[in-house]
Amino acid sequence: MFSWMAWTWPTALLFIGIFSAIGVLVVLEIRHPGGDARKGVLGLTTTRGDRLFISLLGSSYIFLAWLGLMGPPLWVPLGLALAWSTFCFWKV
Repeated sequence: MFSWMAWTWPTALLFIGIFSAIGVLVVLEIRHPGGDARKGVLGLTTTRGDRLFISLLGSSYIFLAWLGLMGPPLWVPLGLALAWSTFCFWKV
C-alpha cells in the first residue's frame, strides 16, 4: 500500500496520527470557537493549535536526542514524548 513512497507502517501511523490530531482540533474549533487561549507556565498565551505544535516539536527533539545519545530502543522516549505532550496541553 505504501510502497510507492517506501514508507513503513510506523511512518504511516505517525502521519496518520498527526493528521488525526489536526482533524480533532478542527472539529473542536468548529464546536467551541476561540481556540481556548490561556497563559501557560512558560508565560506564553497559547491556543490549542499552538500547544499541538509545541508538543510535536518537543517530541521530535526528544526522539532525536534519544537516538543521538542512546540508540534504537524507542519505548522510553515515547513515554517522555507522551508526558511532554500531556504537560503541554495541561500547563503550557
